[in-house]
Amino acid sequence: MTTTPQADGANASSHELQRKLSNRHLQLIAIGGAIGTGLFMGSGKTISLAGPSILVIYMIIGTMFFFLMRALGEILLSNLHYKSFIDMAHDLIGPGAGYYIGWSYWLGWVLVGIADLAAIINYLGFWLPPDMAFTPMGQALISVGCVLFVLGLNLLTVKLFGEIEFWFALIKILAILGLIVIGGFMVFSHFHSPDGTASSFTNVWSHGGMFPKGADGFLAGFQIALFAFVGVELIGTMAAETKDPEKNLPKAINAIPTRIILFYVLSLFVVMSVTPWNQIPADQSPFVSLFLHAGIPTSAIIMNLVVLSSVMSSMNSGVFSTSRMLFGLAREGQAPQSLARLSKRAVPAKGLFFSCAFIMAGAALQYFVPNTVEAFTLASSLCVILFISIWSIIMVCYIRYRKLRPELHEKSTFKMPGGIWMSYVVLIFLFFTLIILSLEADTLRALMISPLWVIILAVTYQLLYKPRMKKRLLEQQLNS
Repeated sequence: MTTTPQADGANASSHELQRKLSNRHLQLIAIGGAIGTGLFMGSGKTISLAGPSILVIYMIIGTMFFFLMRALGEILLSNLHYKSFIDMAHDLIGPGAGYYIGWSYWLGWVLVGIADLAAIINYLGFWLPPDMAFTPMGQALISVGCVLFVLGLNLLTVKLFGEIEFWFALIKILAILGLIVIGGFMVFSHFHSPDGTASSFTNVWSHGGMFPKGADGFLAGFQIALFAFVGVELIGTMAAETKDPEKNLPKAINAIPTRIILFYVLSLFVVMSVTPWNQIPADQSPFVSLFLHAGIPTSAIIMNLVVLSSVMSSMNSGVFSTSRMLFGLAREGQAPQSLARLSKRAVPAKGLFFSCAFIMAGAALQYFVPNTVEAFTLASSLCVILFISIWSIIMVCYIRYRKLRPELHEKSTFKMPGGIWMSYVVLIFLFFTLIILSLEADTLRALMISPLWVIILAVTYQLLYKPRMKKRLLEQQLNS
């Protein structure tokens, strides 16, 4: 499949995405994608399920994702005409794969947006007295306001999007670094919380060991931990809007292991050193509960504001990526052609409205499922299942790329370590995580619902996309 090279600079075509994201934007967006709602909110439930073994879970998942991202990076850099992994899947596997990965990625980020809405309501509850709560209608109105705010941000230029995400990500990074420093100080100064608990590294393993919930708890922790990694692949949707991708994409991808160790493993190690894991509430961000447990409410307020900004950042990134996916699908005739048109600011505005309309429908979920943790778990479970299939297709694309384009692999200066055999290791791991999802009642429910999406895509592909492609090919033949 051939595509038109993307325009660059002020003279860019109004029909093409423009390369406006600098290395500074890409690096921080990549970090922001690795620090999402799953870490700030979901880790509370994951700790309650798995205990300190959450640290092992994050290291395993982080290792697998490093190889996945190296595979994605090698393919994208092998052909800079790929705007995202829709083009990649379409070219290397076939139009059906491009159709599936594009629409599934779109739905996955819509579900992330819905989960983010649940998280926002949960965080805003921090400011209310214990005997008060938002009414279902109040929750829905807050959700609508958040979606409209994010929509407004995305309708502006992509450069402004990158700038906003840069500052969102910077806030998250500085907050986690601050937490690590403050938590480390509390441990080394043997700080005692109001209930008499002493801060100590031994708190991590002295309450039942590293695997206090056994193998069942360890496996149960994978679902929400996986949700925390949704967004790591986000830079794969920005290939068409990144300046100097040969230089900047490798930098962003190679930094993933350091980010995982620093932002996931070290931060949660410090949290569980200050607050024993069995005292961390499942329905609260452990980053906020650390300061509450330590009797420092002012710091807890600041951290709650930080996690709120993190959720808004996650939703902002999600809306951005869904609009680019819809743009790519429309350009290939796999979505309504109106979604392929760009605004005067070179932004796929109609795709933004389309995505936000569906995320807005998530506000209805707040009305029918007022329990925010239950709503978050349902949306995040469905989201993880979709992303497992997307990540798997990316690995299959790499295997196909090695078979179909061996000359490009030989010329590549950014080869994936381990190559083909490591691709199969990652695929086996992703299949293993699907089996894990069948072990828990709430995630099993989501797993049983997910085939409906495959059926919907199969039917629409046969009834809508194929006839459109036949018509397009016929017109090309008549014109030639």
